[in-house]
Amino acid sequence: MTSLIIRAKELLENKTVQVVIGYEAGPTGVARPAFITDPAKAESLIYDERCVQNLAVYLTKREVKNIGKMAIVATLPVMRSIMMLISEQQLFADNIVVLGISADGKLLDIADNKVMQGYIEKSDLSNPEKYKGLLTEFNKLSPEEKFLYWQKELSKCIKCYACRQACPMCYCTRCTVEVNQPQWIPVKANTHGNMEWHILRAMHLAGRCISCGECGRACPVGIPCHLLTMHLTDQVYNYFKVYAGTSEKMSSVLSTYEPNDKESFII
Repeated sequence: MTSLIIRAKELLENKTVQVVIGYEAGPTGVARPAFITDPAKAESLIYDERCVQNLAVYLTKREVKNIGKMAIVATLPVMRSIMMLISEQQLFADNIVVLGISADGKLLDIADNKVMQGYIEKSDLSNPEKYKGLLTEFNKLSPEEKFLYWQKELSKCIKCYACRQACPMCYCTRCTVEVNQPQWIPVKANTHGNMEWHILRAMHLAGRCISCGECGRACPVGIPCHLLTMHLTDQVYNYFKVYAGTSEKMSSVLSTYEPNDKESFII
């Protein structure tokens, strides 16, 4: 994408940013994250159908933040992740330049957060079309059938935590699973402990998941853990009419009370 390369080179040459986070082709042709600090190397940036990783996961990494002000190649999920990180005070708007990418792969003119918010608000924020059918079929199951389904799927988990590492919203420097005094989640991979881990993670992402699907894509054993968080995305919208990542001043859905909240969960 010529326009992206030109813009990235310009930002680095005039020292507006010190690093551009984007995509480049790896040795086998697979797209991988690129951290460009030299304007001459901006030529290696690419953007096509191979570029699927949510790059926002790197915005909270100390090693990247220490380089200096960042620019990032941002599709809609990345923009929404940025909004969530700003709203949770993990990122400052002044420390980032957004190189927005439209749904048809064109470079957007994102001058500031207001422009980005306007673009997000005009976009379809529901779960991706390719997963809606699966979620519809899943919702036809009885509670007992759903439990058995997830028990079977999560029994495959090897506790590698790739799902956590791929998620921009899992930015805690010390996760609950790494606390051993007391030990809330068993270290050993077994069905009971796996269920505890994935339910805990899903609840932590309720109202915060931007439906990028990175957790499921990263899983080495093929657990569709993204369907669990996307199901909660639907539930949060059905109950509260809220989608994550629409504003830099979002309140936490699970810790905000409104007198007119529905109480249909109370039996």
